[in-house]
Amino acid sequence: MANLKINGKTITVDVEDDTPLLWAIRENVGLTGTKYGCGIAQCGACTVHIDGVAMRSCGVTVSEAAGKEITTIEGLEVNGVMHKVQLAWIANDVPQCGYCQSGMIMAVAALLKENPKPNDSDINDAITNICRCGTFQQVREAIHAAANA
Repeated sequence: MANLKINGKTITVDVEDDTPLLWAIRENVGLTGTKYGCGIAQCGACTVHIDGVAMRSCGVTVSEAAGKEITTIEGLEVNGVMHKVQLAWIANDVPQCGYCQSGMIMAVAALLKENPKPNDSDINDAITNICRCGTFQQVREAIHAAANA
């Protein structure tokens, strides 16, 4: 058993300590916005915030995440107001298939929290998520739009 604080709520999950956080979030808690992509913390589809830092949840165990503040894509909206990155994503028609988008949005939200006005080089360094549809130009446009919002 582990107590996870996800999107401001403490939830007890009955899993092994070495269970990837991704699976606890999706299978035990039922929050399916966080996606499985590669399982080796490379693609970024499973990105969540842990204590405010973008982390790939397939590479973090439940025991490592216990007692920390975890935010998923479902928790990015606050009091019914979408995050500025979510709004920029919509305004810039970023998603095609949409599978990687929740992880990408979480990575960008963390970047903008740390660096409110990133340049293209900053974006290249920080956003290493993979989009198989190749919407990287729209992603960059949305990041700049969110930074200017």
